[in-house]
Amino acid sequence: MPSHPIDVLTVGNAIVDVIAHTDDDFLARQKLHKGAMQLIDETRAEELFAIMGPATIVSGGSGANTAVGVASLGFRAAFIGKVRDDELGRLYAHDLHAVGVDYAVSPAADGPATARSFILVTPDGERTMNTYLGASQGLGPGDLDPHTLRAARIVYLEGYLWDPPEAKKALRTAATIAQEAGNRVALTLSDPFCVDRYRAEFLELIRRGKVDILFANIHELKSLYETGDEGAAIAALREEGIVGVVTRSADGALVVTREETKAVAAHPITQLVDTTGAGDLFAAGFLGGLANQFDMVNCARLGAVAAAEVIQHIGARPQVSLRDLARQAALLS
Repeated sequence: MPSHPIDVLTVGNAIVDVIAHTDDDFLARQKLHKGAMQLIDETRAEELFAIMGPATIVSGGSGANTAVGVASLGFRAAFIGKVRDDELGRLYAHDLHAVGVDYAVSPAADGPATARSFILVTPDGERTMNTYLGASQGLGPGDLDPHTLRAARIVYLEGYLWDPPEAKKALRTAATIAQEAGNRVALTLSDPFCVDRYRAEFLELIRRGKVDILFANIHELKSLYETGDEGAAIAALREEGIVGVVTRSADGALVVTREETKAVAAHPITQLVDTTGAGDLFAAGFLGGLANQFDMVNCARLGAVAAAEVIQHIGARPQVSLRDLARQAALLS
């Protein structure tokens, strides 16, 4: 067995996405904050499903989407997340196995149903998420396989999973096991409101050396450092002494280290349809490249190719081989 049989292991919420098109008036009537994610209970989940119109149902979850992207690029991927042993939970596990993602977490036999995220997409491609976390909140340290964590070159932690206390313990444990084995830990901030809730804890993780690579979009980064100025936020990130990856939608991405900041353009697209999963797939390309010793600019270019594919259709997972697209872009042989 190779010393690192897994390139990227992601830990996150196991969520089934329910996606529908809508307009800004609907968001206003329902008092939904456009472009953000908010947590809802099961009653609200049922209400939204009843009024949101025709929907597409696909497996999702930020960390799992990243793992699927890594696998689609031809790299080795694994996922840790919790589902219920119900119809959606079985569908979820099947979808991961079908694309080559290693997923072996035992489903919950009882308790809340498999998690669902109701994603409302407006004509500009922006997505507004309303998430019932359900069984995904049941993830705990007991669901971690230390051997798998030690076998992964990079362990990627989903900020959304910081809400449930047991899941937070699982993330901290995963980071410790990975770093003790000499592997790198990446964290995605996930959402500006997630940062608002846990700013101090995220900064503590970074400053205590528990995070080697930080992913954030520019809004999350400004929230982290409590500034409205992009330049100030990037300067603060540079001082952390880690690798920072900052996505800026159509303006591409920045790779920030203490020594320098590199800008990488967005990959061209034909039509913007749905931005759901853009950051997840960007992370897939970047991390897959980094695990295979690409330089950081080419890691970001690989991320841009993956993100460009997913925003041109409904759903947060690739519909064609990302490896083929990366070959066309001369990033993979």
